[in-house]
Amino acid sequence: MAERKKTGERNCAKTVKFLKPQMERARLLDKDASAPGIFGELRPVLPHSNADGDQEKIQVKGIIREYADSRNIRLASRQAAPPLLLPDDAVSPDGLLRGLSSPMDLHFMSVEQLAQLAGDVRRLIIETVARNGGHLAPSLGVVELTLAILSVFSPPKDKVVWDVGHQSYAWKILTDRAESFHTLRTLGGISGFPRPEESAYDAFGVGHSSTSISAALGMAVARDRAGNKNHVVSVIGDGALTAGQAYEAMNHAGSIDRPFIVILNDNEMSIAKNVGALSLFMSRNLSSRWVRLVKRELEAFLRSIPGIGDDLFSIARRSRDSFKNFFTPGLLFEALRFNYIGPVNGHDIDEMQQVLRLAATLEKPVLVHMLTKKGQGYPQAEQNPTRFHGVGRFDSVTGQADVDEASPANYTAVFGRALCDLAREDKRIMAITAAMPEGTGLNRFAAAFPDRFFDVGICEPHAVTFAAGLATQGLRPVVAIYSTFMQRAYDQILHDVCIQKLPVIFCLDRAGVVGEDGATHQGAFDIAYLRSIPNLAVFAPKDEDELRHGLCTALSLDMPVALRWPRGPGVGADISGPFRVIPLGEAEYLSRGDSGLAVLALGNRVYPALEAAKRFADDMGKGVTVVNARWVKPLPFETIKELAQTHDKVLIVEEGSLAGGFSSSVLEYLSDAGLLARCRVKRSGMPDRFVEHGAADVLRRCLGLDADGIVSALMQMLAE
Repeated sequence: MAERKKTGERNCAKTVKFLKPQMERARLLDKDASAPGIFGELRPVLPHSNADGDQEKIQVKGIIREYADSRNIRLASRQAAPPLLLPDDAVSPDGLLRGLSSPMDLHFMSVEQLAQLAGDVRRLIIETVARNGGHLAPSLGVVELTLAILSVFSPPKDKVVWDVGHQSYAWKILTDRAESFHTLRTLGGISGFPRPEESAYDAFGVGHSSTSISAALGMAVARDRAGNKNHVVSVIGDGALTAGQAYEAMNHAGSIDRPFIVILNDNEMSIAKNVGALSLFMSRNLSSRWVRLVKRELEAFLRSIPGIGDDLFSIARRSRDSFKNFFTPGLLFEALRFNYIGPVNGHDIDEMQQVLRLAATLEKPVLVHMLTKKGQGYPQAEQNPTRFHGVGRFDSVTGQADVDEASPANYTAVFGRALCDLAREDKRIMAITAAMPEGTGLNRFAAAFPDRFFDVGICEPHAVTFAAGLATQGLRPVVAIYSTFMQRAYDQILHDVCIQKLPVIFCLDRAGVVGEDGATHQGAFDIAYLRSIPNLAVFAPKDEDELRHGLCTALSLDMPVALRWPRGPGVGADISGPFRVIPLGEAEYLSRGDSGLAVLALGNRVYPALEAAKRFADDMGKGVTVVNARWVKPLPFETIKELAQTHDKVLIVEEGSLAGGFSSSVLEYLSDAGLLARCRVKRSGMPDRFVEHGAADVLRRCLGLDADGIVSALMQMLAE
């Protein structure tokens, strides 16, 4: 009996150890009650057996609630909240999501209930993204991981920083935004990325890759300075871990030894399949057949040694962690002075909860390695995670995209075909991208010229300097990166390419208004950050055919050239003709009018300007001159001078930042040339603020950049 009593007391102590963080996370609001007193009162009624762990936890949570009710202690998770008004087709009738009032409720759910909740969350994500578009496969892959994090930690007190954030849909749903989730990525709705101004649960604003460890480390240092005890967690994908900033942050974290947790979400992909030696290292896993074979043979060999075999095997077993680290990424992270835990099944909630609770007890940097499957739970996304990484509207049952078959070819595809055509004739052409072969249209080039294509991973600075190295040896590198991501390589463009005047071609897809991805992805700033760099030419085609000729022109010049084009379909221009070279700094008159009004339009705003000029002429009986500028740098000086001398008023239209953009450069030239005195200039473009998420056509209408907006601007100028 005495031994049984001691065993019961030990089990009770274990239960109290489990219970204490549960009660702390439940945020007991009884200010007068001390934790030891609470546990003293609870100890007699706690279960003394932990044979059935899950059943015991459910029983303990029930005791917590009964105790709280009896002492008038209010649990945060029990605060009244309105029921969620969720679409019937997204949530099962008996689903737990409807009754969820706070993320704290997850602390009181069994593993089975959390698994059921995961199904509801997945359905809501799939149905919403099918209607709105968005990042489907990344978010589906971390549903269980999100539930594990929220059932162990207590945000917003505990800080959770998602890297990139395109995988945060489950997080948004479970942190008080399920009811508004149908507004995802729409104008005025919730963002597709974490944003602190949207919710206190979003600890840090993200959208670009590999920033989370740096931000989380900063939060951990600030926490320690304030004497707080909250946890700080970074969730980063293995794709983002290929970027240098992530290792800069880990190197710093290891040197200052502050406790925080990095969760590595390892699905072997970023947008496309991960590349590089680090990716290969990350994929090494003890479950592989050859490792198991080595272990079996080593065991047999040790046991076969006469006399000392069993002792040697015992020593080897005690060293299994070292053996494991030799074959897994733990070797790398331990070298960076992180405690490494893993790999862990990223779809097993119970296993993840246990590991995260362990990580939370360690007083130093910890990396928890979770293995997940991108697109988990939706077969179409599991089979083709690249296609379902970021998608437009689609049929949620079949997975078929909602595509207008009559839509013209998009700029990205035209660029990819044109580069292949040019590369067949010029063996010096090399193509480089940073983890986005499909998004930039280089997948076609990669298939046709695999030995001349390089995907460097999420490493934009390296991509540019690598291209510079190729150019020094007589090759013609073409670097294709989204406008918003090229910002990350600004110093390399200036220092490594342009100072040396190396003939590297920068192809900036998604320039201008991008749409639903919002402020972090709008391509607003490339003109402003590129036009001030000496030795660099900048070209903006009016349509997909001019893109072809601009690419041909860039390759004909012995200097750095940047081309920018928008996301989405072209205008249906004929792209079957031969390539031609467009003279440097030459603009194009598209119409000449007699109203004294002229529109100087750049890039994809040329056709809306033409439409506006036609409508103005139909309404007012007077024509408007329209010029396709083409070149941001060098400016078409002679054409601009002629417009200023022959027209009373000039409207400049660009889809880029007005601050420091194309129209700013035109004003600088007119001012320096003394031509502003007789010519009134008005500018239309992207204002000095971050443009939020919404459909691209809606955003252009709001910014006055569509044909209606241009007509309105012309009418205002006429009335002045």
